[in-house]
Amino acid sequence: MTKIVVVGGGAAGTGAATIAIQHDRSLSVTLLTEFEDIAYSPCGIPYVFGREIEKFDGLFMQTPDFYKEMGLDVRPCTVVTRIDMGERVVYAGEEKFPFDKLIIATGWEYDPPDVPGTDLGGVEYIKNIRRAMELDKQLDQVKRAVVYKAKPLGLELISALPHRGIETHLVDEAPWLLSDFADPDMMKPVQDSLEEMGVKLHLGTKLLGFKGQNSRLSAVETSDGEIPAEMAFVATTMKPATALAQSIGCKIGSTGAIVVDDHMRTSVPDVYAAGACVEVMHGLLKIPIQLLPGSYAYPMGKIAGYNAAGGDRPFQEVFVPWGIIGGKVQVGGALISETIAKAMGMPYMVGRATGITAARYYPTHEKMHVKLLADPKTHRVLGAQFAGGDGVKERADFMAFAIRKESTLEELATMENVYSPPIGALNEPIALAAQAALRDAAAKK
Repeated sequence: MTKIVVVGGGAAGTGAATIAIQHDRSLSVTLLTEFEDIAYSPCGIPYVFGREIEKFDGLFMQTPDFYKEMGLDVRPCTVVTRIDMGERVVYAGEEKFPFDKLIIATGWEYDPPDVPGTDLGGVEYIKNIRRAMELDKQLDQVKRAVVYKAKPLGLELISALPHRGIETHLVDEAPWLLSDFADPDMMKPVQDSLEEMGVKLHLGTKLLGFKGQNSRLSAVETSDGEIPAEMAFVATTMKPATALAQSIGCKIGSTGAIVVDDHMRTSVPDVYAAGACVEVMHGLLKIPIQLLPGSYAYPMGKIAGYNAAGGDRPFQEVFVPWGIIGGKVQVGGALISETIAKAMGMPYMVGRATGITAARYYPTHEKMHVKLLADPKTHRVLGAQFAGGDGVKERADFMAFAIRKESTLEELATMENVYSPPIGALNEPIALAAQAALRDAAAKK
């Protein structure tokens, strides 16, 4: 019997294990995870904190019995200590798990700030759902909280905590929200919405340390002064967890993540990897990138599991659609952004427009700000960003596909679109932005 061992119980590991056993029921598939649970959505934790989701139960995809009936051997609270490729055995302390194929889905780990006081009670990192359940109870007694870093998790937290009546502060050295991959003009509506909710944004501000009394957090020290707080959430960079992979000789790439081919195979024979611990190729930039875990971990895991089980399915290059709600504004897009284009030295032209999400006379219509980037010579679309009401996610998905298919401004300017008063205006905002870009190009000739 062929044995597959999966290390990691997040979306990538769970996806790999379930697809492997579904592809070939004769396999022995064992999933090892350091946590108590598998198959839950950590991305939903901030929304439980904010009470948009009533309770944590809804974040679990399936019960443990579901996976047992499927034929998986799931081992919770199992910490892998080493892997012996000669013996083909994964060790968890004294326990041994032999394998023929190994899938590494160890995910990510926080890169903690190098400041005093990170060991104080009340300085928290969001990852394990059981710990999040404990924190949720504590939040009832919290009056003031600080979130460090305006990355996706940080943005979700500062959008959620005010719903609990918590005075919420954001501290980040960057000059605008989501500065790694979004542009400041497109994040302005989000910033305005958050400030209307009462969130205090300390942008361009350095974190200097955490101050405490009786081993508990009492304040966060910043270059903008001291912020009293009973809880601080650290949402720093999520770096790939590669220690196990490196220990068996897997090649590590320029992003610090594991190098895999288009079948999720590592440089070590019979070892696959998937999720936030790997890097993949950006289809437009043709450089390796490490991806947002929520969008790509599960699809990558399915490819790794399918191929480890004897299948033959490639993982495509990515064009990175993304989306999130900040305050009361949906924002998203498909990379690349103007910020990234400038950093890469890429020539580009811009098309901007503000449309609406429904007919102008329909009471729920909202503004939709659109920004398109395109090659100034070929007019091939390079990136898109959106900020506004409903429909950002769908437009981001569409634009990622359009970029993959090398669509041009001319094609988007004349695209077909649904007109239906509750859900679609007469003029699609994407088409308006493409038309604006073409008008500007014609005026400059």
